[in-house]
Amino acid sequence: MQSSWRARKIVGAGLAALLAVGALAASGCGGSSDATGGGQVAVVGYSTPQSVYEEGFEKGFQQTPDGEGVSFTNSFGSSGDQSRAVAAGQKADLVNFSVGSDMTRLVEERQVSPNWEDNRYHGIANDSVVVLVVRKGNPDDIGSFDDLLTKDVGIITPNPASSGSARWNIMAVYGSQIEQGRSPAQALAAVKTVLSKTVAQPGSGRDAMTAFTQGQGDVLLSYENEAIKAQEAGEDIEHVIPTGTIQIETPIAVTKEASPAARKFLDYIWSEAGQKIWAENGYRPVDKALVDPKQFPTPKGLFTIAKFGGWEKVKEEFFEEGSGSIVKVEEELGVSTSG
Repeated sequence: MQSSWRARKIVGAGLAALLAVGALAASGCGGSSDATGGGQVAVVGYSTPQSVYEEGFEKGFQQTPDGEGVSFTNSFGSSGDQSRAVAAGQKADLVNFSVGSDMTRLVEERQVSPNWEDNRYHGIANDSVVVLVVRKGNPDDIGSFDDLLTKDVGIITPNPASSGSARWNIMAVYGSQIEQGRSPAQALAAVKTVLSKTVAQPGSGRDAMTAFTQGQGDVLLSYENEAIKAQEAGEDIEHVIPTGTIQIETPIAVTKEASPAARKFLDYIWSEAGQKIWAENGYRPVDKALVDPKQFPTPKGLFTIAKFGGWEKVKEEFFEEGSGSIVKVEEELGVSTSG
């Protein structure tokens, strides 16, 4: 753009000043153009990848031609709370939630395109699995979700009213029972047993990990990436990948009002460089060519949320306020179910 200006010989200081003011305004507004670069991207996401965005994606993107001059505002918290906040008017250019139903809310509010999944990775930012986090040395010899049912252990898992992580955990326990041939009623009873043994249900996956590393409970249900992060930080814990567990798939999209910079940022997250950043931080890339089987072994009994009809069906059956089976279980146990 600078070279084209030099090629033009504009006569008149007033016109030159006017053009300069116009160029400054374009570079400073949120809706930046691809030609000038710059702009601001408002990121709203679930709690656990905050440091990955702030220390990995955003800094990495700013070093690319598309990211030159781009700045970011960030908001991270419980997935359900974040989705509801955007639906209520919080500014967002790029949203990354824990569960698909939190994205669907924004589609229904006409803030995200109904075609948000129509891309090479079907709208998924990264994968993970639900694991069991235990104290160093695994003193209670925890190896499966069945052990949570039979052993005298205090369990930590977030509150499913606010946390997408909690919902993945619950469906992991439920699905592990179905995979063993148990009936839906028996699987739900197993989930109730696990929830009855919980000693704390924090608001988010990140808060649950903090509670556990500060000494609460004997075992934590968590994202694999959170366990890896805590171990690398020197926490006195280790994690076990159950033979039968669920594959976590976290949805990502730009909003309808997103700037061109936000769209380029999403492309960067899905690029080889972006997917390597996920892997470096303990998340399983959706680019399968970048998944190291030694770093990320595939459990023999791995299943997905599609086994139960997808998140919309699961939300209605298990987590719908007032009628979901898990909501009723939590109410029976005296746990808050207000999201």
